[in-house]
Amino acid sequence: MPAVTVENPLILPKVDTPDPTTTTPRPVLAVATAPEGYEGEGFPVRRAFARINTKFLDPFIMMDQMGEVEYAPGEPKGTPWHPHRGFETVTYLIDGQFVHQDSTGGGGSLGGGDTQWMTAGAGILHIETPPEELVVSGGLFHGLQLWVNLPAKAKMINPKYQDIHGGNVKLLTTPDGGSILRLIAGELAGVQGPGATHTPITMIHATLSPGARITLPWRRDFNALVYALNGNGTVGEENRPFHMGQAVVFGEGDSISVQADAKQESRSPNLDVVILGGEPIREPVAHYGPFVMNSHRELQQAIEDFNSGRFGQIPAEHA
Repeated sequence: MPAVTVENPLILPKVDTPDPTTTTPRPVLAVATAPEGYEGEGFPVRRAFARINTKFLDPFIMMDQMGEVEYAPGEPKGTPWHPHRGFETVTYLIDGQFVHQDSTGGGGSLGGGDTQWMTAGAGILHIETPPEELVVSGGLFHGLQLWVNLPAKAKMINPKYQDIHGGNVKLLTTPDGGSILRLIAGELAGVQGPGATHTPITMIHATLSPGARITLPWRRDFNALVYALNGNGTVGEENRPFHMGQAVVFGEGDSISVQADAKQESRSPNLDVVILGGEPIREPVAHYGPFVMNSHRELQQAIEDFNSGRFGQIPAEHA
């Protein structure tokens, strides 16, 4: 872990540390431990934001850390066909393989470092499964699924699918080369990530070497969240401790800081975090299962439309 990296980070473009005399560090408001559970056909997940007050999440709905798990032969699992409406799903695979198919004909195979960005919009059916060869052999599986809300004016747009190959992710580093920043979507220090988003967000997967510190410029109009995939460290100018499976909420300001502890566990030699921010939509949220709308009536309509077959058809070979 992770799949997309470089041996010498110093060859990468550098993100300058913000000038402390002209920026305001964001304070840490909360650190919360993600509860664990199971999803789909039985793969383990951590509900990254389940214990975060929803007022701090907008425009994000939820995020699951899938794995990290080492499957024995015959054990790899996925999800059955299921619907979505009203938001975007972002599946980022760190290790392993996954196959996506949907009712619009979109889809593809994901390997380590790849991202699929699916805009459910007015309605879509999709499935995510391990490929047959992974089921036969077993192996490591680790990834994330993030749900990004859509504003009311965009909830009924046509579905869309984006394949973001790991090789297209923008790799950046800090002035000392102590960290690798993988910019998946949005903008950081004038660099634009490959993911095209309806709701303005920034998504980064950062790997910090032991003892390394990153201080990043952050848009004042965005919220700011950090989630630890593995390792131990501290966050904010107050150096608040956090570790694998914990989410951090930052308050207002225009820079955020994360530091890796000088000593890490042998199974996790670095601190890996996901850094997220987005422009709050500030609209009512009605969330029921795979549907995210603005009102209870719209949820009822989504259920009716799904039951009436208006989300498209499962391809014949899977029906």
